[in-house]
Amino acid sequence: MPRTKSSRDANLWSSIYQGEDGYWHGRVTMGVRDDGSPDRRHVMARDKATVTRKVRRLERQRDDGTVLKPGKAWTVEQWLTHWLENIAKPSVRYKPYIGYRTAVYKHLIPGLGAHRIDRVQPEHFERLYARMQAAGLKPGTAHQVHRTARSAFGEAYKRGHITRNPVALAKPPKVEDAEVDPFEAEEVSRVLAAALTRRNGVRFVIALALGLRQGEALGLKWSRLHQPSKTLEVRKALQRRTWQHGCDDPKTCAAPHHKTAPCPQDCKRHTRACPPPCPPGCAGHARHCPQRRDGGLVEVDVKSRAGRRGIVLPDQLYALIEQHRLAQDAEREHAGVQQRHGRPLRARHRPAPPGHRQPAERAPLGRELRLEMRLSSPQGREPNMAPLASTQVRSSGQGRGRTADLPLFRDGRDRRSEYTRDATVRLACSISA
Repeated sequence: MPRTKSSRDANLWSSIYQGEDGYWHGRVTMGVRDDGSPDRRHVMARDKATVTRKVRRLERQRDDGTVLKPGKAWTVEQWLTHWLENIAKPSVRYKPYIGYRTAVYKHLIPGLGAHRIDRVQPEHFERLYARMQAAGLKPGTAHQVHRTARSAFGEAYKRGHITRNPVALAKPPKVEDAEVDPFEAEEVSRVLAAALTRRNGVRFVIALALGLRQGEALGLKWSRLHQPSKTLEVRKALQRRTWQHGCDDPKTCAAPHHKTAPCPQDCKRHTRACPPPCPPGCAGHARHCPQRRDGGLVEVDVKSRAGRRGIVLPDQLYALIEQHRLAQDAEREHAGVQQRHGRPLRARHRPAPPGHRQPAERAPLGRELRLEMRLSSPQGREPNMAPLASTQVRSSGQGRGRTADLPLFRDGRDRRSEYTRDATVRLACSISA
């Protein structure tokens, strides 16, 4: 029976009534909208008991402070896309954004994109991780997807789109820690000896001796080397980024470069796994775009505030850097390139000066590299060689390995990290013709 005007409840009270359409309706005041008007929620059902349960549920959410925002709930695909492009991208660095993008578009959206974010359960994510591992992916990949989803749904919880974070309740797969196999002193000596026989090999010595990351070592410039104090400032790093289309129609621009068929079984073009054919509507291949942007080698800030540091160079290492400066100046003079302030500490590939021989024809340089390690341990403990464990130096000169975080010398003062309190490494390099 329809309600009469005399049975109307007071303002801000919940109301349950039967409408002229025969359905029972319930209205609950949940708060105030952004524009200042009351946030009045509406529920309906065929019987009064069902509407009463819905009204009481809304009232509990209001009283507990877990009210969802008004409007239609987001799907997982909609929320992840919004979070990635509008929330995460402006606030994180380039490399973390690339990791988020891979997890979202390659795993989360294809696996859970159709769910509503207020109805997805922890079990959905756990089954997704199991499918990923069954497909041959490593547990570390599933764990990366879990961390990305936890950050995205955590932001949805803070903004009131969901009442709990289901990813925080899901159990990610266990990731086994990789066993550390540190370099021995003899191995370090061989690495340095091989590096010094290569052009631009000094950067490997710098990275190994000072604990610089690959991008930090490649981003060094002469303007950040202070000769009076023999101090090297680490402020910037060199990073390779993927090109982006600058044109108005990326699909049309990329069409001539699409791969339409898989590679033959005896493919000799690719040294790694052959890439699959391009999917329909592919808008990649931005490196071929005439108006490409935001790609290539880019100079960026170091990873953290602690990474911006000044390092006091040992005398032997400073002498190697000065010899590298002379060799670079000789190449620059031979190439006819004017010196510029702030040029990098690495020589680009240019014609060799007269009398210079290529590595294949190079005679023995007569350089004796001696790495002396003085291990001081009053307690008689074994020295911690962990700083050299993940150092990867390629004698071919490609240097794609990332060096470990070794002791940092901040603000021009010698501050030893915990890794070298009991073990002091001294680099002595004597060069004889």
